[in-house]
Amino acid sequence: MSVPESLIVARDDTIVTVTVNRPERLNALDQVTARGLSEVFHDLSADDGVRCIVLRGAGDRAFGVGADIKEFGEARSNADQARSYDANWGDGLASCRHPVIAMIKGYCVGGSLGLIPYCDLRIAGRSARFAVPAGKLGITYSHHEIAALARLIGPAGALELLLEGEMIGAERVLEMGLVNRVVDDDEVEAVTYETARNIAEKAPLSARWHKKFVNRLMDPTPLSDAERDEAYLCFETEDFRIGREAFAAKEKPVFKGR
Repeated sequence: MSVPESLIVARDDTIVTVTVNRPERLNALDQVTARGLSEVFHDLSADDGVRCIVLRGAGDRAFGVGADIKEFGEARSNADQARSYDANWGDGLASCRHPVIAMIKGYCVGGSLGLIPYCDLRIAGRSARFAVPAGKLGITYSHHEIAALARLIGPAGALELLLEGEMIGAERVLEMGLVNRVVDDDEVEAVTYETARNIAEKAPLSARWHKKFVNRLMDPTPLSDAERDEAYLCFETEDFRIGREAFAAKEKPVFKGR
């Protein structure tokens, strides 16, 4: 896995932490970082040994403040450049098979906020602040970014963020459904990793299937017979046998991911 200096990938058994490491820029995403982030998530998605991923920003001041505006003059100054610029962000996070938790401290703004709808759980500190200031820059979110946001918080919530563009607090975004939990700032890491360990202890195949099924059900296209049948494949797995036998013996299961 080739990882740029602006990212840190750390592994603790089956739990991986991906950190955007640009604290001097409040973890703003330049093209190298955005492209690297997508590639990292593509690589992690292919790794069957991973059971949960935590995405965070370095330090306590920001999850991230979005795209690095310093690059806009040379890399995003017209429509053609903007199209190429957006392609650099890739779909690694959006297509990742494993559960992903966003650990949010401080500012979560613009393109960094645009990452969190692709995470499966979002845990924020009480002092975290959120905004989509696109209207202040005269730019727009793309269709796929708006779609991901609207699926999470509905069209009204998406438009509240997009049209007003003002900084709002963690309690408000909890009401909107943008985050799952708000905890005291000094508890964010502990709660995040407790949640990650809880997920990692469960059957990883079940987690991947559930994530796949939920994402598929956001598409109104009717399910095929093959898609419906996929829900029964779990009964052919070693993990199902392990779980069933552990339950009968009143023991804690140790799943194999097979």
